[in-house]
Amino acid sequence: MAAESEPEQPKLSELLDKGWQILEEVEGSSSQPAGAREVQDKVKRGLGMLEQATLMVSQLQLFSSNEDLDEISSTDIRYLLLPALLGALTLKQVGLSHRLQHLEAARSYFLDFLKRCHDYKVSSFNLPGQVEAVQGEQVPVRSAHAGVPPSLTAMAMQRQAKIERYKQKKELENRLSSLKASVKSGTAEEEQVREYYLLHLQHWVCIALEEVESIDQELPMVKAREMMKGAEVTRPPRPARPPMKPFILTRDALQAKVFGAGYPSLATMTVDDWYEQHRSKGVLPDQGVSSKPRDEEQEAAERERKEEQDDSDALQKARNWDDWKDTHPRGYGNRKHMG
Repeated sequence: MAAESEPEQPKLSELLDKGWQILEEVEGSSSQPAGAREVQDKVKRGLGMLEQATLMVSQLQLFSSNEDLDEISSTDIRYLLLPALLGALTLKQVGLSHRLQHLEAARSYFLDFLKRCHDYKVSSFNLPGQVEAVQGEQVPVRSAHAGVPPSLTAMAMQRQAKIERYKQKKELENRLSSLKASVKSGTAEEEQVREYYLLHLQHWVCIALEEVESIDQELPMVKAREMMKGAEVTRPPRPARPPMKPFILTRDALQAKVFGAGYPSLATMTVDDWYEQHRSKGVLPDQGVSSKPRDEEQEAAERERKEEQDDSDALQKARNWDDWKDTHPRGYGNRKHMG
């Protein structure tokens, strides 16, 4: 029985075309949100294809830093687009917790693509952070990623560069649309195919420059958010209070002895002891409140004590009050309107 043949590996051109097609589908899809599972699965598949294609290009050594753009064949020139496509598809990934990782990876892809295009002189542009000459002065174009705010001159230059890139991108899109039909149908000549992919390289240079600038503006905010998350310290849990031992309130020491004998496992105390203990700790509900009710109780107790001691004045007042009540029954003074 013949051994089962291994599945045929996809060709390099198929990996590039399919990964590129997935990027266009994700960018052009408006029926589903970017975070939908189906969309993210598609993004993951596209990234896998483009990464596999990049590995094959590296193994085949299609490009060399010692060659010029004219030395690259018309069939191979399109593979220079791989880092740009990888960067664009990386930004399509969602997930706030991985946003910093996605931004940094995409930035690396775009910078790699821009450096290759700059070395091959695909078009005239300045790499992010590259020094430019303006009226005889050297003005560094620094991005927000470097942590240094740009000067007014550099800001004006960047604004002008944006305007020029926008015009250039629109012109490139018009030229690409006129060549696309013949290239996709296979009827285009070699020079037209070469021009088509060179135009794509120039078009993606404009896109990559815009994406790097956008990433450099977002990165500080994402890093600040990550630092804030790392600095958050969870509040330590409050220590559990020890369980309160049950006790029986007794009116006097005698009852305390009785209940204590009957319930030897329970702590006992008198009402007075309990009150004094809580008063010394300042946890009674009436502490800090006006002491007027307490004063009235003390006056009543004082009167009772004097009566018990046969105080003559107190006894006389009590007798006078009893005599008055005998001659003045309840409701004596409220006789109005009673006929």
